[in-house]
Amino acid sequence: MDMEELKLFRHLAESLHFGKTSRACHVTPSALTRAIQRIEAEVGERLFDRDNRSVRLTRAGEGLKQYAEETIERWQELKNSLAGDATLHGDITLYCSVTAAYSILPGILGRFRKGCPEVQIKLQTGDAAQGLTRLRNNEVEVIIDALPEKPPAGLEFMPLTETPLVFIAPLAFPETVIYKGSEIDWSKTPMIMAEQGLSRERVDRWFAAKKIRPDIYAQVAGNEAIIAMVSLGCGVGVVPRLVLEKSPLQEQIAVLDIAPRLAPFSLGVCTVKKNLRNPKIRAFWEIAGSR
Repeated sequence: MDMEELKLFRHLAESLHFGKTSRACHVTPSALTRAIQRIEAEVGERLFDRDNRSVRLTRAGEGLKQYAEETIERWQELKNSLAGDATLHGDITLYCSVTAAYSILPGILGRFRKGCPEVQIKLQTGDAAQGLTRLRNNEVEVIIDALPEKPPAGLEFMPLTETPLVFIAPLAFPETVIYKGSEIDWSKTPMIMAEQGLSRERVDRWFAAKKIRPDIYAQVAGNEAIIAMVSLGCGVGVVPRLVLEKSPLQEQIAVLDIAPRLAPFSLGVCTVKKNLRNPKIRAFWEIAGSR
């Protein structure tokens, strides 16, 4: 069975979405479909149940998924053992937010390049809320992200730093924050909220505990987008202080003194536990922790 096609199958078995897998693996949807059809023909069983709304693994697909994971892992181990020297080669796919890319990652990459000069880092950046999804879907091997309150089973997380979550408001548009007496009237003050992720969960719980239904002006992807919209006077937002401190818009933002404070973010490196058997990822992990 072709190893590259097996990798395509493994990704699709995790994502259960032909479009996501074709984009992540850089193949056309038709090429992905043909690859799955060839595997199904070789196995002699249908691997996916498909309709217009969903993709599901069949029983045969579940069995092949386990086989694919074990085979790809053993193939990588064999390639490493046949390299013939102690020097690590190849690449590591890593995902993090733009802020993490220029605040946390540089120190790690500097040490890693010295220790493993033949290993390339394939870096992807985007909304931090997408990190765990990409990791679970095998789109990347390592992420730098906030530790979820209930870490999913099978993941390994190493804390690197901590940053508080802060409420922010625009300096140039003080009228954005609406008061009732000396207190902020959250039912009338517009909020710029994250579409998803840990910060959104904590903000939602904060409002629920205070029995407040916030006035949500917009829901956006990424902390940088929240800061940009707040600076323009569109509303009040919540972001990690680390992101605000690295933002070029920092001077246009005021941090509100809000109580009770939200629980801080614990930021660190995260990967699937079985990935740590890969020497390249193990080396990255150990170097990341040797600050």
